[in-house]
Amino acid sequence: MLDFDIVDAHHHLCDYSRPYPWLQGPAEPFRYHGDDRPLRRNYLIEDYLDDARGLRLAGSVHIENGAADAIWEADWIQDVHDNSGLPSVQVAKASLAEAGVIPRLERLAAIPSVRGIRDILNWHPDPRYTHTSRPDLITDTQWLKGFSCLSALGLSFDLQVFPAQLDQAAQLAANHPDTTIILDHAGMPIHRDPASLRDWKAGMKHLAKQPNVVTKISALGTNDHSWTTASIRPIVLDTIDVFGPHRTMFGSNFPVDSLYSSFTALYAAFDEITSAMSDDERRHLFAETARKTYGIGPSAAPHKHEKRQ
Repeated sequence: MLDFDIVDAHHHLCDYSRPYPWLQGPAEPFRYHGDDRPLRRNYLIEDYLDDARGLRLAGSVHIENGAADAIWEADWIQDVHDNSGLPSVQVAKASLAEAGVIPRLERLAAIPSVRGIRDILNWHPDPRYTHTSRPDLITDTQWLKGFSCLSALGLSFDLQVFPAQLDQAAQLAANHPDTTIILDHAGMPIHRDPASLRDWKAGMKHLAKQPNVVTKISALGTNDHSWTTASIRPIVLDTIDVFGPHRTMFGSNFPVDSLYSSFTALYAAFDEITSAMSDDERRHLFAETARKTYGIGPSAAPHKHEKRQ
């Protein structure tokens, strides 16, 4: 069993008595993550801890789960944290292009466990894949106005895009060097043929040139439902090669990735793939990068990257 602390950098909880639009529409035709009907239920902190049983879970980062009421969700996660100590911190939802988003950001920033914001930007011409109705939201003037408020409020940004959007993401990071950006799901390499993976890695290298960007390796099963340690090994190692272990962290993406494997099987794969690395590198991948980036720990402060001279 893995002999390191784990800080799960990406997971979700669900109180299914409340509306979650992405889980309450028609189940078919299935989207790219597959049949999500097993997710259409409560997934509470007790369920999460049961999935992580047997591992040295030292902390976790809750990522907004698409609840219809983002303020309610952030307040609920704060209550869960207050009662159980986990999740350690959270990333809340805000639609940055919406009118009136700045007071919402201020309200979210006042919640003690909130460290950052996510506004999913994945766009794809195939409707099974896309999360947004337009490919240019990341360059929209109104959206950028909302984004530009994050740093002053002490908020990071969880960036979720597809590989074709990584160049746009690099420009966003370059234009906002004071905002910490966390690339979700290793840039989501949705196609695994050699040409697509070459393009993905080139985009990752472009983005990694910006020192205010870190990444998390998670949700690999979302695009490889029958994944094996061998099938995800190149993506894991290429991501670490590009960003380095001090700017890379592991996340479970549970319960979504419970559709494809157990929690322990996922972390056993991460363990095996990184077994040749040093203890320091592995400690960063499994816990320390997440602690630093999201400000987890009794004396920790949210990660502040060094500014370029």
